[in-house]
Amino acid sequence: MNYIPLVLYAAAGVAYAVHFAKRQPAAGRTATTLLLFAALAHTFVIGMQTMEVRHVPIANPSRTISTFVWLLSLSYLYLELTTDERAMGVFILPIVVGLQAIPALYPGVENADPLLDSPWFWVHVLSLLFAYASFALAGVLGLTYMLQFKEIKKKHLGYFYSRLPSLQILDTMNSRAVTIGWLCLTVGVVVGFVWASQARAVAPENANLQAMSLNDPKVFIAALTWSVYAFAMFARQTLGWTGRRAAWLSGFGFATILLNMLPVSYFVTTSHTFQ
Repeated sequence: MNYIPLVLYAAAGVAYAVHFAKRQPAAGRTATTLLLFAALAHTFVIGMQTMEVRHVPIANPSRTISTFVWLLSLSYLYLELTTDERAMGVFILPIVVGLQAIPALYPGVENADPLLDSPWFWVHVLSLLFAYASFALAGVLGLTYMLQFKEIKKKHLGYFYSRLPSLQILDTMNSRAVTIGWLCLTVGVVVGFVWASQARAVAPENANLQAMSLNDPKVFIAALTWSVYAFAMFARQTLGWTGRRAAWLSGFGFATILLNMLPVSYFVTTSHTFQ
């Protein structure tokens, strides 16, 4: 079923590319409509998987990525519909399509560990995924800020300058995305600590629970990500790190997230398998 949203996301990506290149309002409306249908189809898939396993499908790496893509798509749609700005779509959709291809090709098997029935666990993971979706938006906003800045610095107001929002708008949107993401990440980390403490009392011999410490690459990178964005907010408020510095920090933070979601989740055997 993951192929259906993948195809629709790919079609939306093509429409966003046409809109970005030609600035045709009709192409922009088509892109938004296709993305909306893709998100609705993905919602149906998530719903069917939820009914199948009786919880949100986030207990294996592929389904976790699928849920992240769904949240990223909804977050971007909200951003687009509230700002009436479609220029970011051409940068967001390649990420969406690339990541959604993973669960489409390698769906994986849902982890049936009874420890995962705790509502604390689901709040923990969903909070992290929503935080990561916000950070993905911030990373793309940082990238577009740098593209816009380079054209202005060279005094060559051409391709990107005529298609992207102003530097001030991009920086403001980046700041909001980072703040929302950091708050959700903080909730996810705190709730995860509460859940792990309760689970260890129930199953002290569980290998996954024993692996959950700063020596676990997933936990370490999550802590690193929290620290990066905490510093980004501190630097913005206290040191005046806006614009390019904020954009670079957003990009670095999102790179750590992708590191955690892809190579660490799939190839590092010393990490816990709870998502």
